[in-house]
Amino acid sequence: MTRDADSLDQLRDGLRRFAAAREWQQFHTPKNLAMALAVEAAELLEHFQWLTAEQSTALDARRRRAVADEIADVLLYLTRLADVLGIDAVAAARRKMQANARKYPVARARGNARKYTELK
Repeated sequence: MTRDADSLDQLRDGLRRFAAAREWQQFHTPKNLAMALAVEAAELLEHFQWLTAEQSTALDARRRRAVADEIADVLLYLTRLADVLGIDAVAAARRKMQANARKYPVARARGNARKYTELK
């Protein structure tokens, strides 16, 4: 197992303990977790709304910390959702990366942002 996977497993286990100590399993249904994930992703987006591309890459320290907190919230809910559904998120991400490599071969996709169905 990779170090990243070990870290994600540790995070998952910590979230399990956190939820169990508070008896929150009853609320951690896939529907509720997916909705919470969407809310947190929207909160992440708020920090970038109306910024130029250049501004979005040069966040001041305060905003960078706030963005880090929102990224953490997204990761926590996503990790919990995958756990509740019995999905290995790292394995799923690796499969998706392999599929994306087939959809977006370097020779056709380099330097453009078009969807794979639009590549020539």
